[in-house]
Parts: sequence; structure tokens; C-alpha cells
Amino acid sequence: MTPDEERWAEALAVERIHGADAPRYVAERIGALALAGDQAGIDRWKEIASRLDQLSRGPRHL
Repeated sequence: MTPDEERWAEALAVERIHGADAPRYVAERIGALALAGDQAGIDRWKEIASRLDQLSRGPRHL
């Protein structure tokens, strides 16, 4: 699985588990990682957030 495919799988899992609260969950994760100084984690969750946003917009925006 490529890193891009992993981010899509992660976004789908977050959406499935957290539903409408998924964006808030992702924002909380990014905030916690920022407080911890984990730039790689922040970057990863921003990529997940981007894919989650694309999923919420529908197939035309993928």
C-alpha cells in the first residue's frame, strides 16, 4: 500500500468511526501533536484531513 493509499484508508476509518464528529477529532489530534512538537504527526493528520474534506464534498472533488 502506498502512503497515499494509507492516508485514504485512514480518512475512511476516521469517517466511519467518528461520523459527523470526524473533522473535530482530526483537529484535536493535530492540536495534541502540535503541543507535543510532533511535526511528522501533524503533517500526516493534515493529509488525512485533506482527504476527509474531499470525501465530504463527494466524488466530483476526488
